[in-house]
Amino acid sequence: MISPACKSNPIPIHSAYTASLLFVFQPGMPQTACPGTMFTTPSGFSPHLACAEPGEEEEAPQEGPGPGACLADGPPITSASLDTLIQNLVPTADYYPEKAYVFTFLLSARLFIPPPELLARVCELCIKQQQLDQSPLDTAKVRKFGPKILQLLTEWTETFPSDFREEKMVGHLKDIIHRIAPCDEAYWKTLNQVLQKLSQKLALMSQGEESIVKVSLNASSISDKLAAFKTKPPPIQKDMLSICNDPYTLAQQLTHVELEHLSHIGPEEFVQAFVQKDPLDGTQPCFSDQKKKTSNLEAYVRWFNRLCYLVATEICMPAKKKQRAQVIEFFIDVARECFNIGNFNSLMAIISGMNMSPVSRLKKTWGKAKTAKFFILEHQMDPTGNFYNYRTALRGAAHRSQTANSNRERIVIPFFSLLIKDIYFLNEGCANRLPNGHVNFEKFVELARQVGEFMTWKQVECPFEQDRAILHYLHTAPIFSEDGLYLASYESESPENQVEKDRWKALRSNVLGKT
Repeated sequence: MISPACKSNPIPIHSAYTASLLFVFQPGMPQTACPGTMFTTPSGFSPHLACAEPGEEEEAPQEGPGPGACLADGPPITSASLDTLIQNLVPTADYYPEKAYVFTFLLSARLFIPPPELLARVCELCIKQQQLDQSPLDTAKVRKFGPKILQLLTEWTETFPSDFREEKMVGHLKDIIHRIAPCDEAYWKTLNQVLQKLSQKLALMSQGEESIVKVSLNASSISDKLAAFKTKPPPIQKDMLSICNDPYTLAQQLTHVELEHLSHIGPEEFVQAFVQKDPLDGTQPCFSDQKKKTSNLEAYVRWFNRLCYLVATEICMPAKKKQRAQVIEFFIDVARECFNIGNFNSLMAIISGMNMSPVSRLKKTWGKAKTAKFFILEHQMDPTGNFYNYRTALRGAAHRSQTANSNRERIVIPFFSLLIKDIYFLNEGCANRLPNGHVNFEKFVELARQVGEFMTWKQVECPFEQDRAILHYLHTAPIFSEDGLYLASYESESPENQVEKDRWKALRSNVLGKT
């Protein structure tokens, strides 16, 4: 961190700062040099389970809350075998698992067993325990069991609808209802309602994903043709300030984009992004027969990177120092408004863009800009102490959200790449079995807490009116690549040493075709 009083170099390059944010995704995930966030945990979230001690033999599955069942008044579960945890998910005529347990297990179990296989196991246990393969059926018993299995299937389809994109999943669902329907025709009606809602959800998800892909394609326009910007007459040249010169309005529109991206991310993506292999299952990953579905999560990371480069492009593009300083001051005000709104992801993208080397080297430009507010914001997002200042601010925003009376005060948009980093390490803990082969359920609970709170925040409706012109610019304005940014920076403020001079010469040759 540099003192505002240091006139000779107002904004350092911050190589250590950037390095501290680096996080590389698993194969198939994009790479980003900017982080995300951590969440406070909701109270009262503590699934319980009675299970065998390490080394003990587990008893055969029983009806109701015996070994492996979810006991509201029992001790918190720490670990259990996968079979025990699956048994605990299965409802009976007299037992239904806690709602928190259902979410926790369905979220993390995919690290060990694909959803179609899990649902098949659940159905098999139901058929065996309720004797649904016998004739005649015990009508009284089935009528007590029927509403409970329907409840479980309803919760599953509502919370993890993307699991049911596979025909196998819908087939298992229909089969189990087909077996209990002879005892009560109303089960068919309930199933049809579940399937109708599921179909609507999947259709909306597909539409959302298609729109994100379309936006991503439009947003991928990277221009290295600096001459195109430098030679356009001012009336034709478009920049952010010509589209929007009010920081609060732009912060609101950035919040629209953020909440739109968040709304499409399913809880399962946080786990599927890191699915690798279960050591007890040989060398095959759990999703060897199924493409990992993380497209919405990846699109959100791409948006963050685009915003970083857009900010840097807008600062480097103007030919005059005064104009560049004006753009810097504008984005500082936008970042401050994002902080006040609770939009930490856009805040960090703006700070990261302003800290990119092509921008930070513009010493004369920074010397002309008023930067006191920037240092305050940068301090809030300082990575020191595992982003202690940011996490403190996030807890404050989360508390405000819990007690809010309006959607405006409910907004909490976490620093996403840091969230992904936090969840990555939780997934590592979840996926590693204990020495006795048990699953570490404590880690399941920790993961569910963070993902669960994220799911609450993403459901907030944006209270700000959309400005289509601004949103279109944010998504489609051409941005410089890293080489383009360096070239624009050198064109704006000449190289200071031989290394920069050599790079400038090479860039002019490669990008502009000049010698």
